[in-house]
Amino acid sequence: MYPVSPQAYDRAITVFSPDGRLFQVEYAKEAVKRGSTAIGITCKDGVVLVANRFVQNNLILLDSIRKVHIIDDNIIATSSGLAADARRLIEMARVEAQKHRVTYSKPISVLQLSRNLANTMQIYTQYGGIRPFGVSMLLTGIDGADISLYDVEPSGAYTGYFATGIGSHKDEVEKLLAEKYSQEMSIDNAISMGIKILVDVCNEDEVKHCNERTLDVALVHKKDVKAKYLSEQEIKKYLSKVK
Repeated sequence: MYPVSPQAYDRAITVFSPDGRLFQVEYAKEAVKRGSTAIGITCKDGVVLVANRFVQNNLILLDSIRKVHIIDDNIIATSSGLAADARRLIEMARVEAQKHRVTYSKPISVLQLSRNLANTMQIYTQYGGIRPFGVSMLLTGIDGADISLYDVEPSGAYTGYFATGIGSHKDEVEKLLAEKYSQEMSIDNAISMGIKILVDVCNEDEVKHCNERTLDVALVHKKDVKAKYLSEQEIKKYLSKVK
């Protein structure tokens, strides 16, 4: 009997390898590992997302490649991986959030929205003729007294965190977060820490293109539960402290 090549098991998403692996899902996770780095942090008075757009061409309109997105007043999200897949999931998340508001007259929770996206992503791992989403999503926000952060993976798994990172420097980000993170930090300190960690893990080429124009930062503050982006001037102020 001739040995079966591993490539025989990656031609369809519905085929498991003998050791129980779905190669197409693993390939999707590799796409995430090659994506730009993003960081999510929860703190005592809100949540923060920091992402690097890594733009090398000054002719690009930065708003066309925004990495952090406002889903609803209480929820923001970022992604790493295939940009087109991320855009589709962001659109789905916004529709789900608005449907929930219309139906129940209150904002959707971060957990429920994460679960809904994870269910959709999981469906794309079990039918022929489709492929998994090549993107991981960080969703974070405020639900009443709860401050939440979830990482939704291409497999459809979702995990809650106090702080985490996704993308090409995920391991380095999580190591630094483990050393520096505190649940009692203020949102101002969380922004500073997120930007500093992102700058610290960037390679030399990325650092050259890491500035107030290419960094994308958004937050939701507990006092008003209103998602907002930081302006270039505000990001520049934080960068001056950490560079």
